[in-house]
Amino acid sequence: MAEVGFKSLPAQRMSFAPPSDESITRAVIAEVPVAFEYDGFGYAVMMATPIDLEDFAVGFTLSERLVTSKDEIADIHLAEVEQGRVLRIALKGGPRTDLQQRIRLRVAEGSCGLCGVETIEQALRPLPQLSPVTPIAREAIHAALQAIGDNQCLGRATGAAHAAAFCNAKGIVALIREDVGRHNALDKLIGAAALAEIDLSAGFLLLTARCSYELVEKAAVAGCPVLVTISAPTTLAVERAQSCGMTLISLAREDSMLCFSDDSGKKG
Repeated sequence: MAEVGFKSLPAQRMSFAPPSDESITRAVIAEVPVAFEYDGFGYAVMMATPIDLEDFAVGFTLSERLVTSKDEIADIHLAEVEQGRVLRIALKGGPRTDLQQRIRLRVAEGSCGLCGVETIEQALRPLPQLSPVTPIAREAIHAALQAIGDNQCLGRATGAAHAAAFCNAKGIVALIREDVGRHNALDKLIGAAALAEIDLSAGFLLLTARCSYELVEKAAVAGCPVLVTISAPTTLAVERAQSCGMTLISLAREDSMLCFSDDSGKKG
């Protein structure tokens, strides 16, 4: 099955001054429902770009903490259906009671971002403590910011894709994934890194999105101690990053950035 990230669609370009119209063909990013099934049970439906879906399956499963390693995934089967895609994922050991309970809660509660949990404590589960690492040089972050645009093939074509990149300690973009959804892009990157056995603690993640707490949690669960985002964070994102020892850098620009960490107030 060929993976397609966009379609060329007819459109009308309408100019304001002077008024004029022009028929053109424009690349439009693909967005379809992608359903996740685990051991025959429906778990979630995400609106996503239908590329790199094996990476998405692995990364989403890890980010949801349904497994702790890609090796706990027995099989991934991708099915194309009339209106979208279905990822059928088999976990080693067969159907699990805890997974079935989370599925029941999702069905009962609806489709919000915190479905499948019963309490605030479950929603904000403790994150793994990240080991201290050598600080990433600001020159490396600057280099990654300059390079990421050239690596965003889907973004350049459509102007509508989020990107998540893993950059090494020198700021070289080593791996990148794109999607219409910012969470999806990061899940795809995490899955691709797991499949390639790339150690995310050896560099930093660079995201082209607003930094909400979910992105911090995904990065922490994946074991990456430094997260850089081009847009601003939320208060909960900063609090969650500090709770697990993550260095969170936001509003990263070529001339400045904001650093949030436990010792950021001590830095000159």
